[in-house]
Amino acid sequence: MADTARTTHHDILNRDRDQYGRDQFGRDQYGRDQYGRDQYGRDQYGQMSSRGDYSKSRQIAKAATAVTAGGSLLVLSSLTLVGTVIALTVATPLLVIFSPILVPALITVALLITGFLSSGGFGIAAITVFSWIYKYATGEHPQGSDRLDSARMKLGSKAQDLKDRAHYYGQQHTGGEHDRDRDRTTGRVGQQTS
Repeated sequence: MADTARTTHHDILNRDRDQYGRDQFGRDQYGRDQYGRDQYGRDQYGQMSSRGDYSKSRQIAKAATAVTAGGSLLVLSSLTLVGTVIALTVATPLLVIFSPILVPALITVALLITGFLSSGGFGIAAITVFSWIYKYATGEHPQGSDRLDSARMKLGSKAQDLKDRAHYYGQQHTGGEHDRDRDRTTGRVGQQTS
């Protein structure tokens, strides 16, 4: 019983340590951090470690680079804004003066560009369609030809079905009309002769 109740010096020291043996400040049992430095920055040999300086210098370099890049981009954007305002200030009176000439000219140019682009697009579409039809007609199997063949077969079978139905109902209907017409004709003829 005395053994279980006895607390040792190691139990007291290790009581507040995590799974890696580090205390709440990230130091191991020898007082060293994850890089092996003590609280004064010295390594296990008593030398000042340069790792902390390297990470600080790296952070300073990153910050300086970010400030330089951000500042230069800010200067460029402000120069662009100033140039745009100056250009609009100079161009506005010219646009107002020349608007009776410029507006119809711009409309004409826009229509010409639209016409050329649309005719080119239609030409490319026509060439593509003719190429596809040529491949299909020569026996090659271009993309989508299997769907065209299945649709053609479905339409052909439906057309044949409709033709058969029309023929069947036509014969039925024509047969009945023919008999009725014959009866009328013979009845009329009989009435006229008597």
